Amino acid sequence: MPVCPRCAFETVETLHSSPVPDVWDVLQCGRCLYTWRTTEPARRTRREAYPEQFRLTADDIEAAPEVPAVPPLRTPA
Repeated sequence: MPVCPRCAFETVETLHSSPVPDVWDVLQCGRCLYTWRTTEPARRTRREAYPEQFRLTADDIEAAPEVPAVPPLRTPA
């Protein structure tokens, strides 16, 4: 079972699989919500190859500011 490349969380969910079996999957971390396709390069899919400056810890995630809500779409004038 894969771990999240960004935060090393062990709960990773398969969001979608390719229409052709065993070609690719789209995975998402249950903690930081990082999402990746299994066919991407190692620097995006494996913790040991993920760039250190972009790695997160549980403390980083807990201390992160709240993400602002997306405002409603403007109506055409």
